[in-house]
This record gives sequence, C-alpha cells and structure tokens, in this order.
Amino acid sequence: MPPIRHPAAREVDPVSAYQDQRVVVTGAGGGIGAALAHRFAAEGATVVVNDLDPARAAAVAGAIGARAIPVPGDASAVVDEAREALGGTVDIYCANAGLASGGDAFADEAVWEAAWDTNVMAHVRAAGLLLPDWLERGSGRFVSTVSAAGLLTMIGAAPYSVTKHGALAFAEWLSLTYRHRGVQVHAICPQGVRTDMLTAAGSAGELVLAPTAIEPEAVANALFDGMEKGRFLILPHPEVADFYAARATEPDRWLSGMNHLQQKWESR
Repeated sequence: MPPIRHPAAREVDPVSAYQDQRVVVTGAGGGIGAALAHRFAAEGATVVVNDLDPARAAAVAGAIGARAIPVPGDASAVVDEAREALGGTVDIYCANAGLASGGDAFADEAVWEAAWDTNVMAHVRAAGLLLPDWLERGSGRFVSTVSAAGLLTMIGAAPYSVTKHGALAFAEWLSLTYRHRGVQVHAICPQGVRTDMLTAAGSAGELVLAPTAIEPEAVANALFDGMEKGRFLILPHPEVADFYAARATEPDRWLSGMNHLQQKWESR
C-alpha cells in the first residue's frame, strides 16, 4: 500500500471556513486525532496537538508545521493551557482522546472508572470550561469522537460500550441545549478505523471491525462534510445509520443478531 499523504501537503484554500480558527484536538498523537489535526491545519486553522505522550504530540505537530502547537498532557485538564497557547480563545474543540477498555460485567471497577473518566468526564470538564466564552460570544464548536459503539455496542468491551453511550448522550444534550445560542456539536461515530485502537481490540475487533475498517483520513473527511452540512451525527460508515434504526425499531431482533455475533466470537 502506498504511503498516505495527509491533506496538509496541499495549499491552504484562502476561502476555507476554518481559516484562522483556533482548534484543539485531544488524543492527536496518532490515528483519528492526528488526521483531524492535519486536516484543520490544511484548512488554515491553528491547531493545538494534545496527547498524553509528549513525543507523539511533538511528532505530529512537527509534521504539520507552523500551524500546530504541541500541548501534551491529560485530555481532562488541557483546556486552559491549550487556550493560552492559542492566544486566549478556542473556536473548535475536538474531544477525541478515548480509552478502548475491554472487559465484561466482571471487569475491575478501576477499569470502569478509567473509561468513564476519559470517555465521558473529559468531555464534561472541557465543555464546562469552554461554554462560558462560547455562550457570551454566540459561537463555538464541540466535536466528540464517540464511535459506533455509542450508537450500537461492541462485543467484549462493556466499559467501552457503556461509556461511549455516555459520550453520545452528553453530546446530544449539549446540542439540544445550546444550538440556538450558536454552539455547534458533532458526534463522530465510525466503526473500524485502522489505528492502534483497532489492533488493541484483539479478536473481537478482527471479527466485527476489521473487515470494513477505513483510514483515519476518511473519518476526518466525513467530519468536514458533516460540518459543512450542519449534521450532528457524523457516520464515516453510512451503514451504521441502518443498524441504528434497526436497534431502535426492532430491538429484540437486533439483540438476537448481536448475540449470534457474540456466540461466533466465543467459538473462535
């Protein structure tokens, strides 16, 4: 497979809607986060590249160039430092950092707590710090990387599935509460994406996610298309809409289908 060229290599479109926007992307040391950071910078935005690993944050920021600022650290506590790095204002916040916690109903409580803190509370904390300024000026954009697991579920990963449902619920609440005051919210819900997180999903990921996995850049493209059209739900895998509808309208049939998938996984 030839190497993937990030869109940052192209010349910035001077009429881009994101020209001179100030953007924060958490979990941007690789995968979807890195793709989002590259794309925003390619559109003319200044981007804070956040990652828990300082070397990864610096590497992505270095690859982007002058429009990127590495701000390593915990995604739950990055807002103030990122805002300072951007000159005092954040226009777009991408709550992308996530924890792909596997386990079943017997998973240790520490695993549940870590998943809850990263996948839900980091979003809540960020919104609490961003909203006062956004509401005062009447504009702001919150992008939540949720996962199709937040719309559906994921076998073998109870903490991940449950907390991603929580992330989606919080994004929905933000949107319905503040959209009339200029705050735009988007929930990105891909299935398999070719990242380290997919590799970490093990045999369950190989069975459910790998066959239709896409590149991180495709997720970034879907977000930008969705932002242009004002969509809340961003579905890089369009078929997820049908799965989501089936889950809502025929829950027992959908659960039976998922249980068959669970049995297939158990027999591997």
